[in-house]
Amino acid sequence: MHPKESSQPTPSRIQRQPLRLGTVALFISSAIALLFLAVPQLALLLRGIETRGWEGLPNGGVSEALVLSLTTTTLSSLLTIAIGTPLAFVLTRWRFWGRRLLIVIIELPIVLPPTVAGLALLITAGRRGLFGPLLGSLGIALPFTSAAVVVAQTFVSAPFFIRAAQVGFASVPREIEDAARVDGASGLILFRHITLPLSATGLAAGLTLSWARAVGEFGATILFAGSIIGRTQTMTLLVYNVLESNLDAAVWASLILLGLAFIALLLSQWLTRHDER
Repeated sequence: MHPKESSQPTPSRIQRQPLRLGTVALFISSAIALLFLAVPQLALLLRGIETRGWEGLPNGGVSEALVLSLTTTTLSSLLTIAIGTPLAFVLTRWRFWGRRLLIVIIELPIVLPPTVAGLALLITAGRRGLFGPLLGSLGIALPFTSAAVVVAQTFVSAPFFIRAAQVGFASVPREIEDAARVDGASGLILFRHITLPLSATGLAAGLTLSWARAVGEFGATILFAGSIIGRTQTMTLLVYNVLESNLDAAVWASLILLGLAFIALLLSQWLTRHDER
């Protein structure tokens, strides 16, 4: 009886084998995904260093495009804060008919093709657009200006901040706000001294991602603002223009954008961890 019992696999042995195979498959699939995402970035970095692509960049063009990108994305971030914070607060604290549909419409630019976004802006604020005659009567010519770059960047990047801001406002304990109301705080004072500080880290993380998206904006910008050197040509448009004549220079310009995005994501992760703590 004993030899027969010992020859049969125990329940623990039966459970170990699938676990090992599953673990191996998990690591293999993870490694494939990691290589798929990391190798192109590494290849871009190695190509830029190997070919010394910075030597082929146009004189003055990079500095002008970089300054323009940093300036417009800063302005778009300020505009995003101004219009996105109140909207995110309303969507978080109020429940009304059509709220879910409204959120979908607000977040639609996240998945909207960039060229479609640019066309939508052009039809809205172009000379023959929906508000074109009104803007013209006020002496405002928005398309193909630096202001158009800011508008295009804000349109495609603001939904990232609004989504993160909703999460930040929702994470504020209502008990703390109720206690502040008991002490006499309400309205703007309550928002400024209680709600906003408690959600500030989450808002900052969302703003960082929004800024990174604005830096990489291409399609909406080129359709709505064009690619005028020193006026509307951002770093992403510079990469596209240089690519036609000098691949190595385009690679190096891309590395600058890659570095900016890398720093932005590191900052966003740090803010997220700080908020969790």
